[in-house]
Amino acid sequence: MAVLTSSQVGLFFVTTNNFLDSSEDETSPRGKDQKTSKGLTDFCIKNIKQAEFGRKEIEIAEQEMPALMILKKRAGGEKPLAGAKVVGCTHITAQTAVLIESLVALGAQCRWSACNIFSTQNAVAAALAEAGTAVFAWRGESEDDFWWCIDKCVGARSWQPNMILDDGGDLTHWIYKKYPSIFKRIRGIVEESVTGVYRLYQLSKASRLCVPAMNVNDSVTKQKFDNLYCCKESILDGLKRTTDVMFGGKQVVVCGYGEVGKGCCAALKALGAVVYVTEVDPICALQACMDGFRVTKLSETIRHIDMVVTCTGNKNVVGREHLDKMKNGCIVCNMGHSNTEIDLASLRTTELKWEHVRPQVDHIIWPDGKRIVLLAEGRLLNLSCSTVPSFVLSITATTQALALIELFNAPEGRYKQDVYLLPKKMDEYVASLHLATFDAHLTELTDDQAKYLGISKHGPFKPNYYRCRQTSPHTQNAHKHTDVSNRKYFF
Repeated sequence: MAVLTSSQVGLFFVTTNNFLDSSEDETSPRGKDQKTSKGLTDFCIKNIKQAEFGRKEIEIAEQEMPALMILKKRAGGEKPLAGAKVVGCTHITAQTAVLIESLVALGAQCRWSACNIFSTQNAVAAALAEAGTAVFAWRGESEDDFWWCIDKCVGARSWQPNMILDDGGDLTHWIYKKYPSIFKRIRGIVEESVTGVYRLYQLSKASRLCVPAMNVNDSVTKQKFDNLYCCKESILDGLKRTTDVMFGGKQVVVCGYGEVGKGCCAALKALGAVVYVTEVDPICALQACMDGFRVTKLSETIRHIDMVVTCTGNKNVVGREHLDKMKNGCIVCNMGHSNTEIDLASLRTTELKWEHVRPQVDHIIWPDGKRIVLLAEGRLLNLSCSTVPSFVLSITATTQALALIELFNAPEGRYKQDVYLLPKKMDEYVASLHLATFDAHLTELTDDQAKYLGISKHGPFKPNYYRCRQTSPHTQNAHKHTDVSNRKYFF
């Protein structure tokens, strides 16, 4: 029988503690004196002593993130991000750490905070701080802590950002509202979530977006891989770790049949769950029907459902009227970015009792004794309660890195004060960087075939307007693209 070394045992407990163990000190580290081994103090995390274990987590993730490693090797010598001061607000996990350290290797200076109060891996945050990144995040932040961390990243006296990498839009709007002079000097914004993209388009529509922005969310490499395949694998992990539920025979409603919903439905169906879908879009609803799912209204099925999963990006998808009708023991969780999909405010009333039973698991008890199981307080289930596949995140992270390079190096006038979709050539390049992992070999078009199709034999193989899903009304208007075939950092 294999015997774990003391280092491996330590790593196991640190990793497990990120999701299941509540024994770690739950007090806020704000105001606590912390210092790295090199004497740096510009950070705020839970425990700098966990840095060694966090470094091991990052090294494991690097093995499954080949494209970023290739990008560092190809472009690191030229430092395409030299002079870039990137302020970021994302999930702080081992995979994000690989992205952050890749940006540093490409010449950028970085300051980072977390976009979710439950998703930070404390050991990874410690490793980033020990390596010199100014990181302000820890697992279990309060709402006040959350905004304090963002402000510490932005409001440093000796450092002002010129690039934003955001996930959800909170950082962008904080700078826009509190630091308007800094916002006007930003050279570019990269946003990867549907929530954050929507907020950018709202700014643009109101003529208040004075910065060019890249909509990474609607790139094929984000939708088809991160949203679909990542959620397909990670939803089951998050549910198992928190509830130990058996899926066979359970009746589940998945609200929304976009790429996230498709991945969730496929995973649940594969383990024997009976899956229903709710949708507002007739095209997505028809896809669900043809994939073998029953499309229904939540109000029609809620009384006999065992589990509700939201993934719409909307608000109040599950309201108090639905929660009141749920049967005893129903599990409620969210796979969308923010915690707006479940009407939590309606549950924080005097007649309902909240019982915290384990990390990220609350029982909400009605006066008659009925209880529902709420996971991660309605926040993103997979990153709050489990981990996600590094390889899939490599695809999105590489896309983000390239978008930053493109915006930062763009000559004046190339991008206006608007939101742009990523060029299809960039999507294809990111995908190609990952093919070697599978020993995949692309077929090359002949000159005659390329002429017949009316495309270059080297791509792009799809038009810029192609997307793997129906685009939103906002992205339909963001038709501006740039030819990147001659960008040395990409190709």
